Amino acid sequence: MRQLGIEGAWVDTPRVFTDDRGRFHEWFKDDTFRGSTGQGLHLAQGNCSRSVRGTLRGIHYASVPPGQAKYVTCVSGAVLDVVVDIRTGSPTFGRWEAVRLDDSTHNCVYLSEGLGHAFMALEDDSTVVYLCSQGYAPQREHGINPLDPMLAIDWPGHLEPRLSEKDAAAPTLADAERQGLLPSLKDCTAYRGGLVENAR
Repeated sequence: MRQLGIEGAWVDTPRVFTDDRGRFHEWFKDDTFRGSTGQGLHLAQGNCSRSVRGTLRGIHYASVPPGQAKYVTCVSGAVLDVVVDIRTGSPTFGRWEAVRLDDSTHNCVYLSEGLGHAFMALEDDSTVVYLCSQGYAPQREHGINPLDPMLAIDWPGHLEPRLSEKDAAAPTLADAERQGLLPSLKDCTAYRGGLVENAR
């Protein structure tokens, strides 16, 4: 696994075995994950999302603690997966990083608690599956508008973004900060520190 430029986020490119019958790869390995992150991945929920071309989902995050870490991959089609640092007090606050996830490279992205997550489907029937450290809890779920001009995420210009009403109405990063909705780096670091300690 390779750490991204945002602390708490990694990308993994698994080895893919191909023969005349098809392909095989291990899309999650606990020992590799622990070796890179220093902790295990508590699995509370697994999600599967299928999207038409141009669908833009996110930016989503959950209150910390406990937050919701995600391990994400695309099993069919292709998406542009984006991690956003929304943690107040972080030296990379407001920064984002994008990774293409598709059914040929089989890249996976892990984002720890307190980071924002979004993706855009680059093809029809793009299917994303992700493992979550916590189950869905509506009272803890939040969003930031993925078209926030201050974030200026470089979504593919040839695609018309298709957002849910909820995502389109989400506040900007600045508004979410003013409303006290964002997690702090301090709280995220303390929570993750406990996970690392418990993994020993």
